[in-house]
Amino acid sequence: MLGHDLVRVFEESRHEVLKPAHSHLDIADSQSAQKYIAEHRPEWVVLSAAYTRVDDCESNRDLAMKVNAEGAANVARACKEAEAKMVYVSTDYVFQGDVNAPCREDDPTDPINVYGASKLAGENYVREIVPHHLIIRTAWLYGLNGNNFVEAILKKAGEVSELKVVNDQQGSPTNTRDLAEGIARLIGKNAQGVVNVTNTESCTWFEFAKNILSLKQIEGVEVLPVSTAEFNAPAKRPAYSILSPEKYVGITGQPLRPWKDALKFYMTARKN
Repeated sequence: MLGHDLVRVFEESRHEVLKPAHSHLDIADSQSAQKYIAEHRPEWVVLSAAYTRVDDCESNRDLAMKVNAEGAANVARACKEAEAKMVYVSTDYVFQGDVNAPCREDDPTDPINVYGASKLAGENYVREIVPHHLIIRTAWLYGLNGNNFVEAILKKAGEVSELKVVNDQQGSPTNTRDLAEGIARLIGKNAQGVVNVTNTESCTWFEFAKNILSLKQIEGVEVLPVSTAEFNAPAKRPAYSILSPEKYVGITGQPLRPWKDALKFYMTARKN
């Protein structure tokens, strides 16, 4: 999802964009990463590839670490050799989520699932290896080119009359088009370090689902709030992982739009 939107945004702003398929650049293969980046010598490398199936990561820890941590290290070493600047896309799941205040970039990290741990390990590799790095922490992504929560809710709503959705996790749903634009703005400012980038304002997954069905004008489907404990997913999730936009606004001069506006945009942009 994010990769497609990054390509669109950079091409629209007249950048020369490389968009290697997995067959051309396998981040889990150090030689593949080194060869591709050395050959093309880009000014910036944005690593949007990741193993993002949070629940699957719990039973596939080795694969999660190979892609999200070691893969990031492979790309980082190639960037250092080619003197390229690197963007690494990370997650709100690096936080435990037990503090009811927006997470700032310098707050202590303490992931409670394998996915968060693998992404934090990737962050650390990038910090250590690449002199000019930009680590983007984001959350709850959905976009036009991939499976996501919005599409899952709409699919389920066409199959059942009752949906149970978690109502005790707070976050900021983020449209990948908006995230891509935010990343482009930061690159334009030659930003470095860790920066939170999400759509503004927040909700629970339950509230998110209700808004999705309302915008699609779907009736006859009851959405019921349930607790995280009742839902019983394999991976633990932070109860509160809202990311503070303060640093991003300080660099770019503007926040991303509120999540409800971004969702309306997405629903209009969908093909059906």
